[in-house]
Amino acid sequence: MTKTEKRNLRNGLIFVSPWIVGFLCLQVYPILYSLRLSFTRYSGFGKPVSVGLENFRTLIQDPLFTKSLYNTFFYTVWAVPLGVVVAILIALAMNQRVREVAVYRAILYLPSILPLFALSFVWIVFSNPRFGLLNYILQGLGLPIIDFIGNPVWTKPSIVLLAQLGAGGPALIFLAGLRGIPRELYESAEIDGAGAMRSFWSITLPMLTPVILYDIILGLSMGLQVFTQAYIITSGGVNMAGPNNSLLFYVFYIYKNAFQYTRMGYASALVWVLFVISMILALSVFKWARSWVHYGNE
Repeated sequence: MTKTEKRNLRNGLIFVSPWIVGFLCLQVYPILYSLRLSFTRYSGFGKPVSVGLENFRTLIQDPLFTKSLYNTFFYTVWAVPLGVVVAILIALAMNQRVREVAVYRAILYLPSILPLFALSFVWIVFSNPRFGLLNYILQGLGLPIIDFIGNPVWTKPSIVLLAQLGAGGPALIFLAGLRGIPRELYESAEIDGAGAMRSFWSITLPMLTPVILYDIILGLSMGLQVFTQAYIITSGGVNMAGPNNSLLFYVFYIYKNAFQYTRMGYASALVWVLFVISMILALSVFKWARSWVHYGNE
């Protein structure tokens, strides 16, 4: 490299050095340290005691590990596809050419910027079986009252419904995707006699597949890390995370082991199992996406 190139490289490294130091100290080091802790017995105080693979053998026999994994997969399998559908519907509504469309977009987007803990508190009141508005609506429709928080059959579906309040964020990305579809494609389809539904299935949906893939990957990441809603609704889950531990999600179980049971080594082992599961799911989705994602005008 020339002197100018070396000077530019040096100056560039100096400017980005705060980020590099933060990345190494606050991300890389904790990741490697948690890997080390996963092979130890550690309460958070004193020195970690090496136990080899004992933590990983323990979690295989741990019924709460299986329960938390099932709860998390149940939530993810239902929340992610439903979230994609809701986000697309909101984006289609935002894309309508009507007066004051900016106001409607703001109203549809607003719930997604509210803090999760606030939405969780609202959901507790909204779904209350005695005075909640949701059950008043169900009664008005002639349907039975449902205890969305006290009945283990409905606790996880209620969290899935609560998650759809955050669909406004992905909807904006879908809206950008909709605005990027060439109008010529719709005009050609209209000339060929295609209706609105045919245009949606043959043009809109295929052109949105890259955004759908992005939303699925993001949804899987967020779904496997669901925590706040269950923590708020169960008041920290000191004794039990919901009826029959129906809201004991995986990250919630990690939190309980690390900070309630002071089993940092076991919690670290759970973290690395979640990391491996996340990587396998992400790679599987990318491989599956080759058969249905279309880029550009292909």
